[in-house]
Amino acid sequence: MQLKNLVARCKKRDRKAQEQLYRIYGDKLYTLCLRYSRNRREAEDNLQDSFIRIFDRIDQYKFKGSFEGWLRRVTLTTVLQKYRQDGVLELVGTQELPETEEAGVEHENIDLAQLLRFVQELPDQYRITFSLYVLDDYSHKEIAAMLNISEGTSKSNLARGKALLRKRINEIKEVIKSTN
Repeated sequence: MQLKNLVARCKKRDRKAQEQLYRIYGDKLYTLCLRYSRNRREAEDNLQDSFIRIFDRIDQYKFKGSFEGWLRRVTLTTVLQKYRQDGVLELVGTQELPETEEAGVEHENIDLAQLLRFVQELPDQYRITFSLYVLDDYSHKEIAAMLNISEGTSKSNLARGKALLRKRINEIKEVIKSTN
């Protein structure tokens, strides 16, 4: 089915069209939600909230720019707004944080699923900043505006998130090395 026809049917609240839109884009948007969520269950909730918002606002899409890009923006905005309302985006304390190091970490023995779990385990502010910067290529200026924080806080959150990930990767590497 052609995209314009599908969107037009969704604007008319056609349930079959909405279901088809969900089938086409659900997996991609779920993957996006996973990046910003603590676990799969939270990602599923975020995806559901996002599709509710998408269907409520689909009449705002005017076929200017990528439809998938519009869906991603609505999803990301929905997730971030939910975290702001829940107070998740408040500043994280600096206690018990490893020192930041600039050296890279080799992670050839770490699979992507394990890496995703490590990202999901980060404190909320670090996870969200990390995902926006590293995975979705937003600048610190854009992140600061989206999260209502300073650019310096965005940079600090990213550095601390990377340091925590580096620590977790090194821990798992030591476990792997000791079992070999």
